[in-house]
Amino acid sequence: MIKDIDICKETSMIVSDSGLSKLKASVTEKLFFGHEPSAELIAILLVYFVQGILGLARLAVSFFLKDELHLNPAEVSALLGIVALPWMIKPLFGFISDGLPIFGYRRRPYLILSGLIGTTAWILLATVVHSAWAATLAISLGSLSTAIADVIVDSLVVERARGESVSGAGSLQSLSWGASALGGLMTAYFSGALLQQFDTRTIFLITATFPLIASSVAWLIAESPVTSKPDWSVVGDQLKQLKQAITQKSIWLPTAFLFLWQATPTAESSFFYFSTNELGFEPEFLGRVRLVTSIASIVGIWVFQRFLKGVPFRVIFGWSTVISAVLGLSMILLVTHTNRALGIDDRWFSLGDSLILTVMGQIAFMPVLVLAARLCPPGVEATLFALLMSVVNLSGLVSYEFGALLTHWFGVTETNFDNLWILVLITNLSTLLPLPLLGWLPGADATTSEPIKLAEPVGQALVSVGSSEGVEVQKDSV
Repeated sequence: MIKDIDICKETSMIVSDSGLSKLKASVTEKLFFGHEPSAELIAILLVYFVQGILGLARLAVSFFLKDELHLNPAEVSALLGIVALPWMIKPLFGFISDGLPIFGYRRRPYLILSGLIGTTAWILLATVVHSAWAATLAISLGSLSTAIADVIVDSLVVERARGESVSGAGSLQSLSWGASALGGLMTAYFSGALLQQFDTRTIFLITATFPLIASSVAWLIAESPVTSKPDWSVVGDQLKQLKQAITQKSIWLPTAFLFLWQATPTAESSFFYFSTNELGFEPEFLGRVRLVTSIASIVGIWVFQRFLKGVPFRVIFGWSTVISAVLGLSMILLVTHTNRALGIDDRWFSLGDSLILTVMGQIAFMPVLVLAARLCPPGVEATLFALLMSVVNLSGLVSYEFGALLTHWFGVTETNFDNLWILVLITNLSTLLPLPLLGWLPGADATTSEPIKLAEPVGQALVSVGSSEGVEVQKDSV
């Protein structure tokens, strides 16, 4: 009898162990795309998750600038362009991290530092910021914090991906992007809903806790201390290789097109004032709009990956630009209240418009990432990709500043929206201006051909500063 009980116990343990092993294997395969969920991987994904969850304060920042600092739309647009500056010098952060170890470590201290900077920035916004210049400084610090953390975890992903197969490396990138997207989705609605219950400074204090997560998980990063001194002569050689790459006509012409395509003016800030002051949209509804657009962004990526990734660059850039410009003109119906005459409620019109335009915008932007990766020759992939995305981010600054200038010229303020329809018209039609330059993009065979080769062989690879910068253009800069 006792033997039978022992046999049953052993059988039960075997079955239990087998079941746990299968469950673990299933979780590893489906949730982590085949990557072992080590402490380091969890730490990396948590940093990306924090980048997404920082979107909790995005609406709070907009309302803070509008209602507490009493900035007009042109001033807000100009400010948003300035605070994005840290994203334009991301390659510099990569060089500093690789060349100047702190206490012998290249990654952990910078990750800790980025979290402390971020927390400080949000605490400043919650307490002592009472002017436009102070707000610009504090929000820029928050942007700097996110940019540094992004460089560090991107470099970690690149380093880990080198030891994987091609499919494994791609899945690691997808896993990282998914963590950031999950954080964004989780906070999209609550970014508005919480503003119904708390003031903006309370939201900033809540947000100040998130960067500390990045600092606390830095200790989980597996990193050996650096014993050798940095060889700056190698950096000099690498800069020469980078110069050789960017002087190739086949690289700088498409880059120039991307810059011009993204640098056209935006009416984003003016439309926020119109939505809140004229249409009376409260934070909770704007949170719903953010949730819808976050989901629509994922839908746009899926549509591109499923149906459009093999379409030539010139075709997809051309058609997506034209379609987006035409659809964007529908905003004029809202700003002139024509939708009401058509029997369409402001809220439903705004939700539907945001949904469609976000899907189209994401479809239009995905080729930017594909093209940027396509332009990077072997040997300079990581840094050149980061540099190309910095150019795209620079064009975003130009877009905001042009938008601020036009907003001022047309007299659009926090209460006067008489000329907003003209601003919407110009910002949409201006996106068509780069179309005659489509010939600067690679031809029809570029989507499947090998990366562009330099005229001469390229030696040692440049310092890796990340290869998931594609997400950063979608990220909030604060």
